[in-house]
Amino acid sequence: MKTEIIAAAPIQYFPLAQLYVSDLNPRQDADPEGIDLLADSLAMIGLIQNLSGTVDADGRVGIVAGGRRLRAIARAVERDPTVTKRHPELASVPVRIAPDEATARAWASAENAAREDLAPADEIRAYGRMKEAGADVSTIARSFGKTEAHVYRRLALAALPVPVLDALKAGQISYGMAKAFTVSQDKALTLQVLAEVKGRDLSEHQIKRALQPDAISGTDRRAVFVGLDAYEAAGGRLIRDLFSETTALHDADLLVRLFIDKLKEEAAKAGAVWKWAEVWTDSYIPYDTTEKMDRIYRVEGELTEEQTERYDELAELANGDVLDEAGQAELAELVAILDGDYTDAQRAVAGVFVYVGSDGRLCVTNPLVSPYDRAEAIETQVLTGHAATRHGAASIEDAPKSPYSGALVEDMKAVRLAAIQTALLDKPEMIFDLLAFGMSLASGVSTHVFDLSPGRPNNRPSKSEGLEFSERLTHAPAGHEAWSRPELRVDDLATAFRTFVAAGKKARNAALVEGVARTLPYGAGGTDFFSLIEADAGAGIRKVWTPTAENFFSRVSADYLDTLHLELTGCDPQGNGFKAHKAQKKAEKAQCMERLFSDAEYQKAWKIDAEKKARIEAWTPDCF
Repeated sequence: MKTEIIAAAPIQYFPLAQLYVSDLNPRQDADPEGIDLLADSLAMIGLIQNLSGTVDADGRVGIVAGGRRLRAIARAVERDPTVTKRHPELASVPVRIAPDEATARAWASAENAAREDLAPADEIRAYGRMKEAGADVSTIARSFGKTEAHVYRRLALAALPVPVLDALKAGQISYGMAKAFTVSQDKALTLQVLAEVKGRDLSEHQIKRALQPDAISGTDRRAVFVGLDAYEAAGGRLIRDLFSETTALHDADLLVRLFIDKLKEEAAKAGAVWKWAEVWTDSYIPYDTTEKMDRIYRVEGELTEEQTERYDELAELANGDVLDEAGQAELAELVAILDGDYTDAQRAVAGVFVYVGSDGRLCVTNPLVSPYDRAEAIETQVLTGHAATRHGAASIEDAPKSPYSGALVEDMKAVRLAAIQTALLDKPEMIFDLLAFGMSLASGVSTHVFDLSPGRPNNRPSKSEGLEFSERLTHAPAGHEAWSRPELRVDDLATAFRTFVAAGKKARNAALVEGVARTLPYGAGGTDFFSLIEADAGAGIRKVWTPTAENFFSRVSADYLDTLHLELTGCDPQGNGFKAHKAQKKAEKAQCMERLFSDAEYQKAWKIDAEKKARIEAWTPDCF
């Protein structure tokens, strides 16, 4: 039998402009990201495999196998025309020419059917195996014809738990969702979140929030103020997102401690200059904190006649934008003289608040004179004129030092707010009136009666013992918690809404009353209006709160407890009973005061009659 020898199809070279993707090529569409990656590879190592095509009637070449390579060559040349000098085959492209259309069709079908790009999950695993075997990134990139940047991105996912990569291969999560899982250091949480997100179209951000529910962003003002280097040096754990420039801090308590310590250091520096310097942990100083204080200003300086003439000269040059560096420095010195400075007398009676703004930068308020220092400030003429009288004549008298710490005052504000919100639970019509009033122009354009973000104003003190707190006032979980707590999710919103409406108006009104009552912030509408709400709602702190040793009495001074005991019992301050009480340690006094408010036998021992009992039951601390 005679064997027929078929000559191999010839390879010819054609200019890039003469090539196009033939209609015979099955791959008419291409992923832009994939073309970019292949273009990177071609620019780095050149064209390894020739294209295949057929010459048409116009002498142009239709590519039947290698359409992605053709597109990538065009992209590489477009981005960097000089690439053809390093790789001439990108300018004069090698193409195997089919002798006829039937052969061209066979080539197109054979190559595209036989070749299939690695799925991302398989590619990640392949790179990971090579890395474990000792191959470096450069070797892996050359082996697969990819860029090193592409290999680095894939290797970042190689350490993911097997179920995550399996879900990616099965199409149950996207590549972007898989990237989000690289932020997790908790395998159990990773698998829990994976089970919840399979088959769902979620953003990377949503998954990261579920994987790091307690993490603090590196852009948080506290993290910016402390500095990531200082946080890490103190042993703090952080994770830098491999696919973005974000960072997550995982030791919240440590960050808070470092934040407070650094703030205290800055306050100590300010305290060396001023009478007092108080640390403020929030990102701003509320108006109600400073409204009863007096701001002081620098004492302006005066220029000599010679300095005034020089200032005018320099200012004229500066306005003409022809002032040199030395002149600018001289002008700045003269401006500083005019701006003046604070005097020793001012520094002796004023202080500052030290805090960190929302951008993480240290902030120091303008100097302020507190009510406790007003008398001295007036006497030394630091405050004069209107500043000395704007709070009324009574304010110039020495004010006693408050017995309440800032934390205790905030707790008592939370108790008062809980009392008002509790009363509003039984005043739905008042809730609706307030809601309508606050949302209309009748209250002005800047009045906010309710925090309709909806916000979470603090209505639970740090010491909750003694507070009869209604669960109806408990704030709902934060929205992001739904990703880690399936019971909080509502997948069928329409059905849930129909069920809610079917419960009737009574249930609707109850939900509305509870939800709106919870959003009432402390001090809504100002002091007077907030008091009006309190009065009209029939609220009373003692209706929901009983002072105890833990929640109040142990948090004030021993002298305060002695004074309050005398006030409520009306006993003889020289009597043996009170002397014995006064001689006790503070902790013992606190326990005795708790019994005075709640123990009938103890009240009997102190001869508490009906009038005194009513006084005890009505008493509230005067810290508001």
